[in-house]
Amino acid sequence: MPATGAKPIDTADEASAAQAVRQMFDSIAPRYDLLNHVLSANVDRLWWRRAAQRFCTVLARPDAAILDICCGTGDMTMALLKHRPQGARSILAGDFSRGMLARGAHKFARHAVTVLEADALHLPLRNGSLDLVVTAFGFRNLANYEAGLREFHRVLKPGGQLGILEFSEPGGLIGKAYAVYFRRVLPAIGRMICGPVSGDVAGPYTYLPTSVGNFPPPAAMLGMLRTTGYSEAAWQPYTFGIAGLYTAARATVS
Repeated sequence: MPATGAKPIDTADEASAAQAVRQMFDSIAPRYDLLNHVLSANVDRLWWRRAAQRFCTVLARPDAAILDICCGTGDMTMALLKHRPQGARSILAGDFSRGMLARGAHKFARHAVTVLEADALHLPLRNGSLDLVVTAFGFRNLANYEAGLREFHRVLKPGGQLGILEFSEPGGLIGKAYAVYFRRVLPAIGRMICGPVSGDVAGPYTYLPTSVGNFPPPAAMLGMLRTTGYSEAAWQPYTFGIAGLYTAARATVS
C-alpha cells in the first residue's frame, strides 16, 4: 500500500503523527542547521539555490505572493529572497514548529519576511491567494500527503506554481552506497552532534532515513500531483537523485 503520510513510531493516527513530528523538530531546532550542513557536506545549500532559481521569474515580480511552508529554520526562504527585487512584497515563511521558526526569525531580521506559525494541512490563507508555494524537505513529514497537495492547490491562484524539494532514494551502486550512509552513518553522526533528544537516543536520527524510505518515489508523487488537480507536473533530480525538485501548477481557468 502506498504511503499516505508520515508515520513516526508509536503514532496511531494523523493527529498523533503530526504532534510527534512537531515535538521532534522543536527538540532538534538548536542544532538543526549544523546537522543539515554536516550530513549533506553542504550540498543542501546548492539544492536550495537551484530550487529558488527555478522560480526566478515569479520571484522577480514585486507583487507576487509567496509562501515557503514547512520552512524550518528558513534556509529555503533565504534562497528565495535572493531573487526578490528591492521593495518587493514579503515572503511568508510558515512552519508549525515554534522552535524552528524561532531559529529562522534571526535569519529573517532586516529581510522582507513574515513569519507564520501554521499547519501545512490547514493554512490560514484565502483561496486562490498565492502565486507560489514552495516547501523544502518538509513535505514528507506531513501526516497526509494528498491533503497537503489539496491544501496547496486551494491557496494557489490559477496558474500559480508549486515546488516541492525532497529527498529520494537513488538506484544502482550509488543508491546502495547512499543507503548504507543514510541508515547507518547518518544516525550515528546525528546522535554525536545533537545528543539524546527527550530521552530518546535514536528518535529523530532514525526517523529521517525511515521517512525517506517510506516516501512515494518520483513516479508515484507525479501521479499524486496530477490526481489532485495539478498540471505540468515534473521532477528534476539533484545530485544523482539523492534529492529532487517536484514542480507543478494549478491549472488556469478556461
